[in-house]
Amino acid sequence: MRKFDLELCVGLFMILGILCLGYLSIKLGKLEVLGSQGYEVEAVFSNGGGIKSGSSVVIAGVEIGRVKQVNLYDYQARVVMDLPLNVKIQEDAIASIKTRGLIGDKYIEITPGGSEELVGPGGKIRDTQSAVDLEGLISNYVFGKL
Repeated sequence: MRKFDLELCVGLFMILGILCLGYLSIKLGKLEVLGSQGYEVEAVFSNGGGIKSGSSVVIAGVEIGRVKQVNLYDYQARVVMDLPLNVKIQEDAIASIKTRGLIGDKYIEITPGGSEELVGPGGKIRDTQSAVDLEGLISNYVFGKL
């Protein structure tokens, strides 16, 4: 009987440990299991510049959402972002692809506008700025095209 109690305690401890490990993996990986508590907004860029699903969406240096998907739309990069319900984006906001540091992660920065109109769920941010092509700038400088 004593051996059975010990095995039961070890089994329960292992199950609890696995559940805690799963919870931490989901939280630290910023994954969504039950769906998001927000809305989707899209933006179309002439050059995706290395942006990927899961990249950050930032306003004023604060991460507010994630890139849900990136795909090709009419020979341009269509980016769908998942934003929380408490964040309102103005109709004249500007979405830009930025880089953290010189060769760091790509993220989308949204610069708020001054319009009274808001972009609703499934809406589109019309003003976009693609990523700066650093290689193109360097080659232009080296070959004297600037």
